[in-house]
Amino acid sequence: MRKLVAGQFMSLDGVVEGPGPADDFEAAGWSTPYFVPEIGQYIGASGAAADGLLLGRVTHQAFRAAFAHAPAGDPAAAMMNAIPKYVISTTLTDPDWVNSTVLGGDMVEAVTRLKAGGNRTLNVSGSITLVQSLLRHGLLDQLDLLVHPVVVGRGRRLFEADVPARLDLRETRTFSSGVVLMSYRVRTDEHLKATIP
Repeated sequence: MRKLVAGQFMSLDGVVEGPGPADDFEAAGWSTPYFVPEIGQYIGASGAAADGLLLGRVTHQAFRAAFAHAPAGDPAAAMMNAIPKYVISTTLTDPDWVNSTVLGGDMVEAVTRLKAGGNRTLNVSGSITLVQSLLRHGLLDQLDLLVHPVVVGRGRRLFEADVPARLDLRETRTFSSGVVLMSYRVRTDEHLKATIP
């Protein structure tokens, strides 16, 4: 069975998506000054270990715009174009990007089938609404948070009041810019039962 792993950039105050234009540091561009080559290497290694990418519609369309027609020789674009991409959406019918498949209908059933269809890793990038749904339904196996040393003050947070999560810390790593990776195993009901004496 595939392991479903979600990765998120997060500020110290829990913001994962800031409103406003991309050039507004306090709104949308807060993570950019902290991006260093080793973070790119970590993201690249995580992508290389996966045999699929699960995305929400908005993230899929943003990635398509960034990578689908990138110049030849761009390694990030080559990886993103080659990897199988699965889009959870009730409105999108034509993904209009190579190696993309739309998974409509019931999200829980679709993701459960997808997880059962392999034995490597299925990554989720961005796609905050999708990650929140995966947490609510106990479908996420691992959550990797890249916590940035900045307080944004406003924006969307991953952990809303109705997004439950019990997490076991499995790895930490500090990058040269002060970003800290905190990788957690998500404790599902089965994991919780296994820990009860």
